[in-house]
Amino acid sequence: MTTIRLTRSQRIFGIFVSSSLCTLSGLHAQSPVNEATYAHIDGLELKQPADKVDYPSTPAPANATVIFDGKSTDGFTKNDRKSPIDWKLTDGHALQVTKGGVISKALISEPVHLHVEFRVPYMPKSKGQGRGNSGVYLQGRYEVQVLDSYGLDSQDNDCGGIYKVAKPLVNACKAPTVWQAYDIEFTPPVFENGKKVEPAHITVRQNGQLIHKDVLIKIDNTVSGMGGDPSTPGPLHLQDHGNPVEFRNIWMVPLKK
Repeated sequence: MTTIRLTRSQRIFGIFVSSSLCTLSGLHAQSPVNEATYAHIDGLELKQPADKVDYPSTPAPANATVIFDGKSTDGFTKNDRKSPIDWKLTDGHALQVTKGGVISKALISEPVHLHVEFRVPYMPKSKGQGRGNSGVYLQGRYEVQVLDSYGLDSQDNDCGGIYKVAKPLVNACKAPTVWQAYDIEFTPPVFENGKKVEPAHITVRQNGQLIHKDVLIKIDNTVSGMGGDPSTPGPLHLQDHGNPVEFRNIWMVPLKK
């Protein structure tokens, strides 16, 4: 039998690798399973019975650009602007986040009214930004946050917040697992001769309640936005933040001037 003698540094390195692998294995073994569910909200204290009732779905007007109607994912691509998306089309005609963000083929180039219906899973073991997280990005740059923020004193990173720009005027959230809706009036920034002369501004209603009124967005890209030239049109971007958030009935119409 051949004896292999290791140097001191090799022995120390071996101990370090072995220890690290054990630690990583232990962490993996102790990682909680994904507890996200739409089946129940057991243990959640409701503020009022209406909070567990879906907000009524709003049909697309005749002049709407329909981005998602529950029948096909053809209105979206991956962020490369060409590949079919990996998100799941559910039996309930919803689009469930599964892998990677998606962007609409339709671009936002003028003031629009955007309608988006969504619901977040019940994740009682998770906290903060790890709880039903996604986002609705106008032109891929300006985010209205999606999150389970039911019953909270909502901040600018909670559901309905214009992310890190403005907190909602009120917390209009329904309970997790329940369908909600954003109606967003968005006006892109105005540029003249390559110079921005007016920032983007936005009004948002959540479940029929006014949560933002004509808020100026003075930055050109909120956190995790797609960036790019803010003087150019951009898509609707729906974010993958690792949670199976669901969307349905997405459309937009030009704002009346």
